[in-house]
Amino acid sequence: MEIGFLGLGIMGKAMSMNLIKKGFKVTVWNRTLSRCDELVEMGASVGETPAAVVKKCKITIAMVSDPAAALSVVFDKDGVLEEISSGKGYVDMSTVDPETSSKISEAITSKGGSFVEAPVSGSKQPAEAALLVILAAGDKALYEEAIPAFNAMGKKSFYLGPIGNGARMKLVVNMIMGSMMNAFSEGIVLADRSGLNPSDLLDVLDLGAIATPMFKGKGPNMIKSNFSPAFPLKHQQKDMRLALALGDENAVSMPIAAAANEAFKKARSMGLGDLDFSAVHEVVKQHKD
Repeated sequence: MEIGFLGLGIMGKAMSMNLIKKGFKVTVWNRTLSRCDELVEMGASVGETPAAVVKKCKITIAMVSDPAAALSVVFDKDGVLEEISSGKGYVDMSTVDPETSSKISEAITSKGGSFVEAPVSGSKQPAEAALLVILAAGDKALYEEAIPAFNAMGKKSFYLGPIGNGARMKLVVNMIMGSMMNAFSEGIVLADRSGLNPSDLLDVLDLGAIATPMFKGKGPNMIKSNFSPAFPLKHQQKDMRLALALGDENAVSMPIAAAANEAFKKARSMGLGDLDFSAVHEVVKQHKD
């Protein structure tokens, strides 16, 4: 089966590489076409437009940055919608809001195509190691057809029902993650300013009930102020904003998430948006009142 792949950012590049490594024929597209070069060296073909990729492939996957990009790649000139048709499937693995997923789904199915939303839990390292958790919803037959591709990119796939549920699950997960990162940042700074060794804090946390891979993986670099992006802060803040909107829609009070969102917004105003989301640590460090 030939798989199309749209979007070769931090996540998409690693995911498409894993498809190639697992033996899939892959045709790639990226807005900046030079980003396709490394994939071509591995054996991928290049489509000059999203429409060209869809025309060539039975299943096309997209992994782009935000709702605006997800809509653009479908609806713009030379977009997915121009070539989607009966017998072709489109899988959007971007993190977007349920409304965006529904809009894309309606457009794809109106042309006879099938659609699955499949956002992922995991950032750069899990993407490279094919350890993503895939949160899928939509056309069940397309989901089942795409499972071999999902297995090449991730360690577990969930089918969550109708369109919108994948997006909702991803926003809930990232809301929790962003809130935890803020509390973790405050803990590291509090330990340091209380005269404790922050590295000792990491060791204590790793042995207790609140041990998490995120604390273990991010903590050492945070102590060193190393925020090389695995998951850019601007995307985390976008997800917090979308999660808060989902909370409003469902009348859920979310004061902790709201406070965390404000910290991420402050970090963006400090010019940290392209760094890893753990750079919210700098917001806590700069507050000395």
